[in-house]
Amino acid sequence: MIRLFKHYIPHAVLLLGLFDFGLLIAAGELAWKLRAGQIGIGMGLFADRLPLMAGAAAVVLTAMISVGVYGAESLRSMRFAGARLLVAVSLGVIALTFIDFLVPGQTFWRSTLAYAMGISILFLMLNRLIIGGILGAHAFRRRVLVLGSGKRAQRLRELGMRPESGFSIVGYIAMSDTPLVVEEAIPRSAIHDLNRFVENLGVSEVVLALEERRNAIPMKDLLRIKTAGVHVNDFSSFMERETGRVDLDTVNPSWLIFSDGFSSGRAVSSVAKRMFDILASSILLLLTFPLILLFALIVKIDSRGPAFFRQTRVGLYGQTFEVIKLRSMRVDAEKDGAIWAQADDPRVTRVGRFIRKVRIDELPQTWSVLKGEMSFVGPRPERPQFVEDLEDKVPYYAERHMVKPGITGWAQINYPYGASIEDARQKLEYDLYYAKNYTPFLDLLILLQTLRVVLWHEGAR
Repeated sequence: MIRLFKHYIPHAVLLLGLFDFGLLIAAGELAWKLRAGQIGIGMGLFADRLPLMAGAAAVVLTAMISVGVYGAESLRSMRFAGARLLVAVSLGVIALTFIDFLVPGQTFWRSTLAYAMGISILFLMLNRLIIGGILGAHAFRRRVLVLGSGKRAQRLRELGMRPESGFSIVGYIAMSDTPLVVEEAIPRSAIHDLNRFVENLGVSEVVLALEERRNAIPMKDLLRIKTAGVHVNDFSSFMERETGRVDLDTVNPSWLIFSDGFSSGRAVSSVAKRMFDILASSILLLLTFPLILLFALIVKIDSRGPAFFRQTRVGLYGQTFEVIKLRSMRVDAEKDGAIWAQADDPRVTRVGRFIRKVRIDELPQTWSVLKGEMSFVGPRPERPQFVEDLEDKVPYYAERHMVKPGITGWAQINYPYGASIEDARQKLEYDLYYAKNYTPFLDLLILLQTLRVVLWHEGAR
């Protein structure tokens, strides 16, 4: 894993992205040469075209990130990757056409985009067949030694067996006489020199996955391992890094206090975030106002009741505010009290089902962003009735209110739509990761990948 602006990115994903970027430049150059040869003009110097090529490659790469080309499913399945690559390159070409329209004087893209599109898809698919397969091999994964043989060690084994995993577990060491969950674990007493054992296995990281840490942590051995250049990590920090969420089953207050995160140095980032929210919400409201009015009229015609509805939600520091959305349910949807939304919820109207899928019902919330009650990115605000119940049943639930709620968020792009206590617990793990590791870079990544959620209706209900 490489840490970029407090967010971890797998080595394989980063290297694959760099190869993709180079291949997109190569595809643009080859497309230019093909077209120049056809119409009989001079090729010119590649160095003169490089900035333009790199800019175009960056646009297509951004589209690839947006539609989930570097997600776990795309890394596992060539068929899945191919479908997303086709959508991504198509969106990139549309974006480049629009840029060419806004910036007149460049005729390069209008005459070569068709060639570049076909060549790019070919190159990118070959990259996944050749380079992707090599990067996914065990030889390119971090070699991890697990100290522990219980349920935590078993969870690490299951995580390491995933095809998209960036590490391979080379061994387990039972640090106590408790019953083994991982049966192949080696007893600590059978290893004379743990430091030498780590060295012989070529271990790059040691993870403490102990069920009971009292009198079980080999401090002297870990110190020698650490000073020998091998990274030593605890279970909670390792899981946070590898999964992009805070593991509520093992985390404790001391870890939240002493681990990296929740930095007070985010003041400048918060100002930048607010400036972006004001600018983006103003533009979005102006652009989508006709669309909101159109669907407000359709909602009004389709079913009895108002086109918009207001609902109280819990925001920053537990303060309540009213959110405005296009009505997607019947007016008597909560005549028996507040209840969670369900799959194929019978309370949803015909028009409501459509506007929920394409997220049009969320557009009026942009007004809450402009007022400063919400942000574009942050944990989804919940209703006070649900929050009160969740704070009693889910540990650390109140901590999600330490950041401003958002229209989209880290949980929304990583976890399918959920409407239960257990779903709320799972989503809280992502919300805590966001609150702990917030940076503008993470916001940008979430905003880009929200397009994936909208295009494939992931999480819509």
